[in-house]
Amino acid sequence: MNKRNLALLTIFLTYFLIVFGGYVASSNSGMGCGPEWPMCNGEIIPSLKGATLIEYLHRMIGALLGILSLLLFFHILRSKLGFTARMVSFTMLGLLTFQVLLGAVVVVRDLPSIIITIHLLIAMLFMGCLIWIWSYPYLDGAQQSYQVRHRSQKSIIFHLNILLGLILLTLGFGAYIKHETYGLACGWLGCRQSFFRGTTPEVLQSFHRGLAVVTALYLLVVTYYAFSKSWGKVLRRRMLLCTFTVLMQLVIGVMVIVTKLDLPWAVFHLAIATALFAFVTEARVYAGNLAVKAGPKYPQKVGEHGRRSSF
Repeated sequence: MNKRNLALLTIFLTYFLIVFGGYVASSNSGMGCGPEWPMCNGEIIPSLKGATLIEYLHRMIGALLGILSLLLFFHILRSKLGFTARMVSFTMLGLLTFQVLLGAVVVVRDLPSIIITIHLLIAMLFMGCLIWIWSYPYLDGAQQSYQVRHRSQKSIIFHLNILLGLILLTLGFGAYIKHETYGLACGWLGCRQSFFRGTTPEVLQSFHRGLAVVTALYLLVVTYYAFSKSWGKVLRRRMLLCTFTVLMQLVIGVMVIVTKLDLPWAVFHLAIATALFAFVTEARVYAGNLAVKAGPKYPQKVGEHGRRSSF
């Protein structure tokens, strides 16, 4: 398996592990192995039933992800890739190590909400590194060439960076609210039919919703820019996909409240939010690679499909 396919497989497994982690939390299976790590109820292979089976499967999937990530890291290390690619691979490995340690702390400390929230955000950043590696134009050994930037590249990157920050903030607040059991502090439209929020759960829930709305509106604006400022067909398609995903996420968020945190809806909510982060990250990486060849045989004319290695 080449490096690009290995990176893609690792991305899909990371996505599945994040969503399955949401299922573990929503089904109250997080302590299925007891307050022990790496053992599970005092055994290497425990009696696999109920919450123990769910938590043990989560750990095994995590172990498989660790193996694939190490394989990818060593493949990149042995390749003649540039400094940026190696730096991202070391960052990926560092985030993986930190994530493993946080996972142990989460279990040993009996699921503290703030640590679980950080655990989720680190998982997102880890997936972001994998997406960058998968999108790296020269990952499979293509010869690097001298290239120039797309004329709108800085503006595109600026807006997509803001979007990623908003999504991470929204995810972080959502995870904290969920694990503090503040999810039903408000109805789907308001809190006790009052403009002023009187309790901490209501304030946090309202702030989370406000972030979600701001993120959706900003994404709509960025999508409008993609069409009005001629960002190119490829980026326009990406932004349309992100817009559809964020609108779906808003609807699912309402359903989570209406169904009083019903398990399938809660897991679906995390699945779509994670997909949104992945789509925007991929668009951001693609925007960082927008360029055209330049040199004696290539006039410096900006095109749409050129790529270069860039953050």
